[in-house]
Amino acid sequence: MKVIIERDHARPSGNGKGRRSIARYFKEAGRVTLEEEQQADQIMTQPTPSAQTGKLQQPPQKTDHAPHAARPRILVVDDQPQVREALVLLLQPEGYDVASAASPQAASQMLSAEQYDILLMDMNYTRDTTSGREGMDLLQRALEMDAQLPVVVMTAWASVDLAVEAMRRGARDFVQKPWENPRLLAIVQTQIELRLALRRAQALEVENRLLNAAGRPEMIATAPAMRPVLETIARVGPSDANVLITGEHGTGKEVVARTLHAMSLRAQATFVAVNTGALPEGTFESELFGHVKGAFTDARTDRMGRFELADGGTIFLDEIANVPMRQQARLLRVLEAGEIERVGSSRTRRVDVRLLSATNADLQAECKQGNFRQDLLFRLNTVEIHLPALRERREDIPLLAAYFLARHAARYRKTMHGLAPAAMQALLQHPWPGNVRELDHAMERAVLMCSGDSITQADLNLQGQHAIAVSLDELSLEAVEGILVRKALDRYDHNVSLAAEALGLSRGALYRRMEKYGL
Repeated sequence: MKVIIERDHARPSGNGKGRRSIARYFKEAGRVTLEEEQQADQIMTQPTPSAQTGKLQQPPQKTDHAPHAARPRILVVDDQPQVREALVLLLQPEGYDVASAASPQAASQMLSAEQYDILLMDMNYTRDTTSGREGMDLLQRALEMDAQLPVVVMTAWASVDLAVEAMRRGARDFVQKPWENPRLLAIVQTQIELRLALRRAQALEVENRLLNAAGRPEMIATAPAMRPVLETIARVGPSDANVLITGEHGTGKEVVARTLHAMSLRAQATFVAVNTGALPEGTFESELFGHVKGAFTDARTDRMGRFELADGGTIFLDEIANVPMRQQARLLRVLEAGEIERVGSSRTRRVDVRLLSATNADLQAECKQGNFRQDLLFRLNTVEIHLPALRERREDIPLLAAYFLARHAARYRKTMHGLAPAAMQALLQHPWPGNVRELDHAMERAVLMCSGDSITQADLNLQGQHAIAVSLDELSLEAVEGILVRKALDRYDHNVSLAAEALGLSRGALYRRMEKYGL
């Protein structure tokens, strides 16, 4: 085998000696000689006198002004040093960052340590120079490490069968030695462009997933109290684990649920949110599991339940503590067997859902009191995320207020330039019993009431703990109702059942009023 190196006088390099290129690579009987290359090396590395000083100096080193990451990386694997060097001389001037390995073992170590854009590898090595077995093994290991890595195989003992087998096992192209420079360069360029196109497509897919989830409320959390929440979300989001989200009313439990869904592999599927506290007990099963025609008086047609709607996606059950004991057994069966039965039907239907749930109640205490099944709790809280109250994360109030201000200003087509210092101070000092939801409603009301381009303290109309009493004669019926609901919840420490009983309302009616008044 002999390598002939020719000067390319039409394309001089920076040191004036001319860029060397591999003119042809051919096979001969006997040993390999590199006389021409050695002579070229002596010329290229010969010290030259400086025009000004007359002193000997080394030729200037090539400077790569482009960022290193911008240069496509090629790994060349061949047991013959002259082949490796010939490929380096051919590929580097084309703008590629070329690394080489002399054996499949060394190549495997390099592939596991670094990322490459293409693998150019020989099929035959010292141990077995004809069968291509070592090359096939390296091909398999390379694709196990990176299934999308373009692999171009080459061999001096080329055969159609070996080429077909390599392509069948995942190689992108096949080159026979001696190669033709234009064809080899074209193959390398094409495969690298395909890899970059694939990466762009994957990036667009992730971007589209985020855009599809853009309708969810923003997850704004910079306070130290929220760091454990964010860390847990990052760990369990991509999984299918059931998550129980706890915290006071209005802390953003549904925002966390939607964020978990958006981070999961089910992000392209349906997210179904159900407020179980607002479901009448008589229609609870029908809402969750569906019904067939004639199952009850008003069942005029078959209807899918929420679990079927969420099949393949995520279902979020808010206020899970309000599920009646009789229905908890049905819910447990769905979690254990992945099966449901519509009301009025004995046919079993399989569903594949990820269950996220939320509550402001202490479910452990509810289990001890016999109000909640312990086995259901075990199924729900594979992972538990507790959200702190807004008063415990006051560092987030300015960002949250700015977000709500921008959103409501756009909704009502008003130009707003922020909050006055006194207004911001009032927000920071307010106790926020309704948490983030109350802040959202307060900013919406302020945008509507604001007559200027900045929110003032008067626009916020916050009722602090030391607010001056106002005569009932000066309040609307809606305002009075809101005050009574708030007082009842405060009196019973946000125990919805006791507050509803004191107000003479059902739990569902109280939940609707809590949502209405941002509580």
